[in-house]
Amino acid sequence: MNWLTNFIPPRIRSFVGEQKEVPDNFWEKCPACEKMLFHSDLGAHYNVCHYCNHHLRLPVKERLAMLFDEGKYELIETPKVELDPLKFKDKERYTDRMKRSQAKTGLRDAITIAKGTIGGLDVVVAAFNFSFMGGSMGMAVGEGIVKGAEIAIKNKAAFIAIPASGGARMQEGMLSLIQMPRTMVAVEMVKEAKLPYIVILTDPTTGGVSASFAMVGDVHIAEPGAQIGFAGPNVIKDTVREQLPEGFQTAEHLLKHGMVDMIVKRSEMKNTLAALIGLMTQKPYTKDPKKNGKKNGEKDGAETDKGKAASGADSSKDKTKAVVEANDNERAAAGQALTQVRSAREAVKKLGKSVAERAKAGYERSEANDDREGPSTEARPAKTAEGTAQS
Repeated sequence: MNWLTNFIPPRIRSFVGEQKEVPDNFWEKCPACEKMLFHSDLGAHYNVCHYCNHHLRLPVKERLAMLFDEGKYELIETPKVELDPLKFKDKERYTDRMKRSQAKTGLRDAITIAKGTIGGLDVVVAAFNFSFMGGSMGMAVGEGIVKGAEIAIKNKAAFIAIPASGGARMQEGMLSLIQMPRTMVAVEMVKEAKLPYIVILTDPTTGGVSASFAMVGDVHIAEPGAQIGFAGPNVIKDTVREQLPEGFQTAEHLLKHGMVDMIVKRSEMKNTLAALIGLMTQKPYTKDPKKNGKKNGEKDGAETDKGKAASGADSSKDKTKAVVEANDNERAAAGQALTQVRSAREAVKKLGKSVAERAKAGYERSEANDDREGPSTEARPAKTAEGTAQS
């Protein structure tokens, strides 16, 4: 209620009309270019700013619908764990934090396990939801990773991890840290079964998650601009007391230094995964013709039936040829990426061997020097004592 509604007569008020308030969730501000974006536009572009190509955080449900064929997948229930084993309380109880996060996201915990197909190939996906307590890893997340690995092995499917986490969950103490080696064991099970293990690094991937299963994938794919590291840049800067390089801990910086194999846009993620899994498993795959919600080459307006009939045969041949060429190009790109990964691993192994050999040689030299210096050091006091006795 205001003075307009109180004092203006109804007839005049009917001409003026009532002002409608804009909903608070109608817009969203891009954190990179600070331009206002419609939620409908963001949804059509997979939460990517169409002004600066900044990748905003994507909810788990939308990400899974984007990756799986026809947006269809089967959710896998994660094993139940004790909610608050340490009875933790700081400003509020841990149980209250969990209930609030569960009500906010509609999820039981920070991880979602799903299985389905990508490009016609069987996959199991373990995706994090950063909105659930910062995607922190507790016992439930560890159980989810183990469960996803077991199902991938059982179905002989590729295993894809999509972390978005600040690290281990402090409210569970040592029980959360134990999940680091547990998830590593789960990943090793997948590798021993000779199944692909692919990690999609999203913003952010830090802490205990980056120090465990997130950095041991067969292939590391990162989204553009994602923050990837262990400790935060401010903590590192205060520790080393040096100015950090520009773009430190970004996906582009890690790609330049060999920690990430490739950076892939969300609109190209599905086809890239299909090509990689098809190459690693030596199985045929199908390419999704959709890109950003539109088919490749889709035109505005409708073509006439006469034009369609005239160009039908030629267009089908061209499309078949284009699909074959696209698949060949993707296989070549994926093969090149895998070759780079193998060469990088070999270089790391050689570097490790050389460092170990140098350390061993240095240790042997130090022992030899100790052996040579030992008798002379012991002899000096003896001579001194002997000289003293003679004097």
